[in-house]
Amino acid sequence: MGSAQTSSVTRTIDFYFDFISPFSYLAHQRLPQLASLYGYILDYRVADLAALKRLAGNTAPRMVDMPLKLDYSRIDQQRWAERYGVPITPPPGSHDSSWLNRGTFYAVGKKQIADYVTAVWTRMRRDGRDLAEESTWREVAKDLGWNVDEFVSFVRSDASQKQYQSASQVAHDRGVFGVPTMLIGRDMWWGNDRLDFLEEFLKSQKAASQRAAS
Repeated sequence: MGSAQTSSVTRTIDFYFDFISPFSYLAHQRLPQLASLYGYILDYRVADLAALKRLAGNTAPRMVDMPLKLDYSRIDQQRWAERYGVPITPPPGSHDSSWLNRGTFYAVGKKQIADYVTAVWTRMRRDGRDLAEESTWREVAKDLGWNVDEFVSFVRSDASQKQYQSASQVAHDRGVFGVPTMLIGRDMWWGNDRLDFLEEFLKSQKAASQRAAS
């Protein structure tokens, strides 16, 4: 997609993620710094990866059901984690990220979305906690100084489920078919390994703004 379609006043990077995605976690190690460096706001937008695939007609089996691909993927993840200097523990037990994905909307209401995203991934990828266990949800809420019971109640609510489904549909309507996906206006980059292309775009936009101001 061409950069000409992006308005000069657009200063937001929409970051679509699902907590189960290791490459979303890895992209998050670099995205906040990129956004800050080039004067952009990083807007966290959760989406259900399984729903995005289904809506896009992607009927391939899950990674966990393809042992050869999973083995390679974990090697690749470790290489990226070493490059970024962060831990990356495979998710234990259940691969159900939906509950803490839904908790994202509570964090938005608290205006602590960046802290929430970091806290969840710290518990999962550093500490090896299961995202589907209520004890993990409670730990995250405590980390952020929230009312734990209120947070758990929200996570389990019909309201959070409806927000989650709606957010995933909106993501699909914007052309998002997987995560991590970064959008600036209509310009899209999919994957942690596309961040260099994103930075090139940000540099070009900065240079264009400087020329226009001179």
